[in-house]
Amino acid sequence: MGVTTTEWIGVILGCLPLLGFVLWWWNELWYVVLRGRDSNKRLPPGHMGLPFIGDTITFLWYFKFLRRPDDYINAQRRKYGEGEGLLRTHLFGAPSIIACEPLVTKFVLQSDDKFILEWPSRELMGLTSMVVVHGKEHARLRSFVTDAINCPNALRRIALVVQPRVVAALHSWAHQGRINAYLETRKVTFENIGELFGSFEPGDLLDTMDELYDGLVKGMRAYPLNFPGTAYHRGYKCRKKLEEIYGKELQKRKKMKVVKTVDLMDGLMQIKDDEGNSLSDTEVIDNIVSLVVGGYVSTSLVSMWAIYLLAKFPNVLHKLREENMAFRKAKTSDFIKAEEVSKLKYTNMVVEETIRMGNVALLSFRKIIREVEYKGYKLPKGWNVILWLRYLHTDPKNFEDPLCFNPDRWNEPPKPGTYQVFGGGKRICAGNMLARLQLGILLHHLSTGYKWELVNPEAGMIYLPHQKPEDGAEVFFSKL
Repeated sequence: MGVTTTEWIGVILGCLPLLGFVLWWWNELWYVVLRGRDSNKRLPPGHMGLPFIGDTITFLWYFKFLRRPDDYINAQRRKYGEGEGLLRTHLFGAPSIIACEPLVTKFVLQSDDKFILEWPSRELMGLTSMVVVHGKEHARLRSFVTDAINCPNALRRIALVVQPRVVAALHSWAHQGRINAYLETRKVTFENIGELFGSFEPGDLLDTMDELYDGLVKGMRAYPLNFPGTAYHRGYKCRKKLEEIYGKELQKRKKMKVVKTVDLMDGLMQIKDDEGNSLSDTEVIDNIVSLVVGGYVSTSLVSMWAIYLLAKFPNVLHKLREENMAFRKAKTSDFIKAEEVSKLKYTNMVVEETIRMGNVALLSFRKIIREVEYKGYKLPKGWNVILWLRYLHTDPKNFEDPLCFNPDRWNEPPKPGTYQVFGGGKRICAGNMLARLQLGILLHHLSTGYKWELVNPEAGMIYLPHQKPEDGAEVFFSKL
């Protein structure tokens, strides 16, 4: 006698709980039991999630649907324990250890012999770029980039280069009357970075490059699945098009008889190692692509956050305006110099607080290159460590009332290891002072010449790939 359809349905339904049980525990069995048999050492608390996708669904649930990103870590710690600031999971395509406390974050950042920086999207960053390579190659590139964009002499020159566009942009915004701060700050920042890094003038080509970088950045923070329809795949295609643009520019420059160092790309073409070898074309292109990402994404986002937060906290804007108005009365030039920005105490406190609140660097990745023991926990070789930098800046243990925009908190230095907006150790962001300078210049001209208010002060937040208001911080903008 054959099995009826009803009986088959009953069998399938009866097996679903078993299937769910197997899927839920599969990664735990594979990574914790079968591949972690050393009974003297234990993995940090946590759960490895489902096969292949790991804990991605939970991650997206908190970041995209609930829109409570900090509760992702809080919920994990309530469920599995504190674990010395460590949690085990499976995210971004790999078994991972989440580090979310200052001590363990500092330990990882300062242990280059145990942890190497490795993005899940190395191909998108460029396999020979400064953010991917290590050892002497990284030191050589970092030294050049630091001298080119982050030392005092470079900052003095950059302040003069970027300021005219900032001033012109603010004048244009006042003429428009209503702007999208996210789009407008991105535009002016990209134009300045385009000139500083590649001598590209505003126009159709630069607009195209802006769109390509937008796709690239979204792919960098996406799950690394390279097939049509995914953000990663689009990011990969955008990168290839950027390589073509920079490749043509590189060949044009190589045909010139005299090469002058007028931008970062020229400088990359001319640096040599100890044996006198120059960078290959691939190395030049990989580095200019990744450096533009680092140079404009963070600056444009914190510029938008400055406009948003100052509108939400008029008491801060009042103090900022007082300091900058007093400074302006004492000088004759319309422009402000780099060394003058550094002397504006309250302005610089606003800079630091804006960068903390903006949380542009949500995460940072390291690869464990040999098994490590930390306070009784095993960190297995080959796993990722995800430094959850956002949690450091929003944890009430580290910053009192962390979601309140309070520049006065910077009258005292932050607790050691709690402020990691630019990373730390040998891999600290090579353009950290450049980002601070550009924001300080914007704050000076904003506070002395303009007023604005949010169109939608109760707009919701989105958190991926970066945190920003849903409406891009639309504001009514006018001259004082």
